Amino acid sequence: MNTIDPATQIGAVALTVADLNRSLEFYTKVMGFAVLQQSGKDAILGVAGVPLLLLTEQTGARPWPVFATGLYHFAILVPTRADLGRWLRHFLDLGYPLPGQGDHLVSEALYLSDPDGNGIEIYRDRPRAEWHWDGNQVRMATDPIDIRGLLAEADRPAKPWTGLPSGTYLGHIHLQVGDIPKATEFYHGILGFDIVAQMPGALFVSAGGYHHHLGLNTWHSRGASPAPAGTAGLRFFTIALPSDEARDAIIARLAEAGIDSQKLGDAVAVRDPWQNRILLHQGQLGAAEAAMALSSP
Repeated sequence: MNTIDPATQIGAVALTVADLNRSLEFYTKVMGFAVLQQSGKDAILGVAGVPLLLLTEQTGARPWPVFATGLYHFAILVPTRADLGRWLRHFLDLGYPLPGQGDHLVSEALYLSDPDGNGIEIYRDRPRAEWHWDGNQVRMATDPIDIRGLLAEADRPAKPWTGLPSGTYLGHIHLQVGDIPKATEFYHGILGFDIVAQMPGALFVSAGGYHHHLGLNTWHSRGASPAPAGTAGLRFFTIALPSDEARDAIIARLAEAGIDSQKLGDAVAVRDPWQNRILLHQGQLGAAEAAMALSSP
């Protein structure tokens, strides 16, 4: 059985945007990221000095279409429920309406989109001891969040909003794909993620018993192709592996399956069946490595 290293995590996500200044305004003032580096049409954003979001401007890029494969959302995981409540209080104070929401039993999540239509989730996890498993399948749902309780949690004690707190990282990424069996073959059979939940038109996989590092669905994209050139959306995302050995094991499985990969500095680039680009990297990207990844074709 090909199993990915249990310490594997999602690292960073790179997006194409139509207007870099507009996106920087949104991601810093609304979402709470800090700009770590900016050069020309590229910017690296993060939290506590760790690169998490890489933006590249393609002037005039059209908004991402709903009925295509690509990004469904990327998910920002904050350390505590109070942190999620403080972000929500800040968001509402800016004059925005209540975002989408879902109590997933394992987590509480809020949903919105950036100015280019890229989906975003910001969430907090419940303690693992509170997750319920049926064998190797984790129970998840989409119930309403206790919004009043979430906001009250942020006020005990009240702390000013100063941006995303240290300890924030990308907890998972959710993709629109064209076919669930093909997604299962690639992400489970070859990359080695464990299947932790399934529902009509969707698959959830993870490493190390997490509720999911990757969501894969065909709700709007069954049989679809990637969005056309000149569209905002996902450029690539990174999978942070704990060692070179863990990365090399995946590279060997890719080669055995006849799937091409490309060396990119210390990372290895590969594409899934819908041309979503993935960088396999030992540990989290540093700023220099993030800049190199941004400059790659």
